Amino acid sequence: MAGASDPRPTGALSAFEAPRLAVTRLVLANFRSYASSALAVSGRPVVLAGPNGAGKTNILDALSLLSPGRGLRGATLGEHARKGPSVPVDALWAVAATVSRAGEPYEIGTGLTLGPNGGERRKVHLNGAPSNNAADLAEVVQMAWLTPAMDRLFIEGASGRRKFLDRLVFGFTPEHARNSVRYETAMRERARLLKYGPRDPAWLDGLEAEMTETGIAIATARAEGVARLNQALETRGLAGAFPSAHLALAGDADIILTESADVTAEFRDRFAHARLRDAEAGRTAFGPHRSDLAVRHVQKRTDAAECSTGEQKALLIAIVLAHAWESSHMREGRAPILLLDEVAAHLDSKRRAALFEEILALGAQAWMTGTDMEMFAPLKTKADLFAVANSLPALISE
Repeated sequence: MAGASDPRPTGALSAFEAPRLAVTRLVLANFRSYASSALAVSGRPVVLAGPNGAGKTNILDALSLLSPGRGLRGATLGEHARKGPSVPVDALWAVAATVSRAGEPYEIGTGLTLGPNGGERRKVHLNGAPSNNAADLAEVVQMAWLTPAMDRLFIEGASGRRKFLDRLVFGFTPEHARNSVRYETAMRERARLLKYGPRDPAWLDGLEAEMTETGIAIATARAEGVARLNQALETRGLAGAFPSAHLALAGDADIILTESADVTAEFRDRFAHARLRDAEAGRTAFGPHRSDLAVRHVQKRTDAAECSTGEQKALLIAIVLAHAWESSHMREGRAPILLLDEVAAHLDSKRRAALFEEILALGAQAWMTGTDMEMFAPLKTKADLFAVANSLPALISE
């Protein structure tokens, strides 16, 4: 991998001189297959090509941790640590980056630290100052990703679809990340009180008031996000290369949001009346954490789950591109950073070309991986190309 003093690639397209969002420098320490490395890029799209196991996805994984949540792998903090006979068992990992946002540089750092009792904790620094909440990252970096594991998104459980939608909503409403953390914290504390006591009505009322406030904010942000995505999907034809999708929310909380005359009272009543049932079940049966995302293939008038694997992949790409276009429109040309792992592997040449054209037209920094550099031939002079082997990316000269 390039050393810390290596110059950045030059020759960026004029379109990328406009206000935008991009990572320009990435530094890894004890992160998965990387011991101590730095990578500098121009701000254009980035292609990482090499054999399986070369370390390509680990770079995307590190980038994904510059945003709220557990990253594109959904891994625990300890799972990101580098492993090996020469690595101390207590080695801590760190990821640092320089992010250009509307022409202003931001220094972001995150990593694993140990709490006072030895427990694993995530630390975050923004411009050198510690942050108490990883949700603050959503204020600086908007990001979306697609991975091969998401190819089953439409046929597996609702949890993955909620996470996918929430990642997109972060790009529209950065405070959605903070509201999600507050809601989950209050929900866990309520569940603990219901299970172990004391079941003090005043404490439970307070927690359910917090869940109501943040739950309504979450449901509202999702509904507004879905409306924006549907509008973008309808107005952006994507040149016919990708199918059009229509999104809808399914869940009791979403129905109440649209149909109830007093949403706040309805939420609080639902939580209060379900205390005994939730205590017996050991889970909270009502709330936005139970919602689902329904997706239909517009042209075929078919639910996404009933489409072929290729069609489902194309629907996901269409949704992510629509999100990028809408985010770019909202944020004066700052499209979200896109992490696209093995995205071209199952696309024919027409759809690959259309995808690359959309990324360039957006002015988005997309980090793409693949085993064959030839699949990215249309980007040869329009992206930073790296050949990756044994966790050592090498810049390919133009």
